[in-house]
Amino acid sequence: MLLQVIEIAARIRELREILGISAHEVAAGIGVTPEVYDAYENGHDDIPVGKLYLIANVLNVDPTVLLMGDQPRMADYTIVRQGNGISVERYKGYKFTSLAYNYINREMEPMIVALDPSESGPELVAHEGQEFNYVLEGIVAVILNDREHILEAGDSIYFNPAISHGQRAVGGAQARFLTVINE
Repeated sequence: MLLQVIEIAARIRELREILGISAHEVAAGIGVTPEVYDAYENGHDDIPVGKLYLIANVLNVDPTVLLMGDQPRMADYTIVRQGNGISVERYKGYKFTSLAYNYINREMEPMIVALDPSESGPELVAHEGQEFNYVLEGIVAVILNDREHILEAGDSIYFNPAISHGQRAVGGAQARFLTVINE
């Protein structure tokens, strides 16, 4: 298991305990069984991004606190220079770079996602809100339920992320896309 997964799980457990919220309350709040939540909080299973945002809502914190262990500080604007976003490897083959991690009370989560080439399909996830993907380089297969949409550089897709979805690089090369999630 990635060290980052274990660190995020430890931050969640510590914050939940400080706030006096039971693991059962968090599990119910994010719509999983106590056993699934226990596997998340103990670092045994990676936490899907959508569930991470739901946990942040239950704990009443910005997701940056869970991901990085730090509070956003900027209220009017924030600038992230090229190569200076906060990177998180959440799933095998996916590397997320947050582009607005330091903005307080953001309503959208813009990230650059780098995908390693893969022949196998990604683990599908679902979450609340709306999602926009814009392909920057390479070819990205966007899977929505059982349908695959092939996007090339300059193509975009806007969709309801409550639909089970995932992305993978195709064509044997890494792909990168901008995603903006509003939860």
